[in-house]
Amino acid sequence: MDSGIECTLSKFANDTELCGVVDTPEGRDAIQRDLDRLERLGREWIESSPEEKDLGVLVDEKLSMSRQCALAVQKANRVLGCIKRSVTSRSREVILPLYSGLMRPHLEYCVQLWSPQ
Repeated sequence: MDSGIECTLSKFANDTELCGVVDTPEGRDAIQRDLDRLERLGREWIESSPEEKDLGVLVDEKLSMSRQCALAVQKANRVLGCIKRSVTSRSREVILPLYSGLMRPHLEYCVQLWSPQ
């Protein structure tokens, strides 16, 4: 599968990714050539997608993660709702560990990718 591939090919359990820099026409052409080579290996057609999930992060065709952020906020709000319905105490000693352990991870997942410093 690797022979003749110019760009970086990453293989995971049941997934293969082709990566390369496309800031020049030459980079774009290299990725297209590699896609054409890979297309001949399988019987299935490689289709374009408006968004893709990779390692749990949803990225759209413009490399925007706004939908990922919105989904993370929705999930965190659902967890917060469960905490509010399930826990009668509103003391800081009870709520803070629940917030930190159950809700915060959803908001912080891949935050370095969303907003690199």
